[in-house]
Amino acid sequence: MEQARDFLEESEALHAVLANVTGDQWDTVTQFKGWTLNDVLVHLHFWNGMAELSLTDETAFQARVAETFAGIRSSGFRATENAMVPERGEDLRAAWRSLYTQMGESWARLDPRRRVKWAGPEMSVRSSITARQMETWAHGQEVFDILGVERWETDRIRNIVVLGVNTFGWSFKVHGRDAPEVMPRLELTAPSGARWEYGEPGENRISGPAVDFARVVAQTRNIADTSLRVEGPIAAEWMSIAQCFAGGPETPPAMGARHRTGG
Repeated sequence: MEQARDFLEESEALHAVLANVTGDQWDTVTQFKGWTLNDVLVHLHFWNGMAELSLTDETAFQARVAETFAGIRSSGFRATENAMVPERGEDLRAAWRSLYTQMGESWARLDPRRRVKWAGPEMSVRSSITARQMETWAHGQEVFDILGVERWETDRIRNIVVLGVNTFGWSFKVHGRDAPEVMPRLELTAPSGARWEYGEPGENRISGPAVDFARVVAQTRNIADTSLRVEGPIAAEWMSIAQCFAGGPETPPAMGARHRTGG
């Protein structure tokens, strides 16, 4: 399953930029909701573990989901995750890497169509590992940004682009709006220079770098801080609320709020 390899490579890219972080640097606050570098890895490691548990022990997974959401209701999201993952700093980095390496190798051998439970509707293992890549890439952005490192993008970003396409209707529904019947035309340029096209030609069109489209649907950048060209009212509305991840409605970052430090 190619998506498992992409998840592994995405995780390794983030590990590389964190390789020299030590001591108090782990408490560095990012531009995402005041999360620290520790918080980012706690979040990624916890939900990687949940994905693995959904595959290996459905009963334990469902019990863990119930425990997690009870904790969120009583103590909040960050406090719950932080209580469930005891490691911090270099120990956390090592535990996170050990798990994602194992997952990248073992999930590659799975039937992509196999179904697994999740906190929401069940999904295929291909969708599950793609979601893990998206989370790693999206939360990795605040790490690259705050450390002032420009990320070298590759065509594995296509998995996140496809996730953005597949959640077109969801982006409207989660914000309480009726989803348009027809998705705007997408004409995107991959990091390799390849052209990726989705949807039928029409008055609503979005064109430009595929990475910028992924940044908007994953809410790591405001549309105004990208090079995307947006034409038509449906395209403009979608890009103002796009959300390729589960959960409640989230507001994209304000213009200029997310950027590479020193860049």
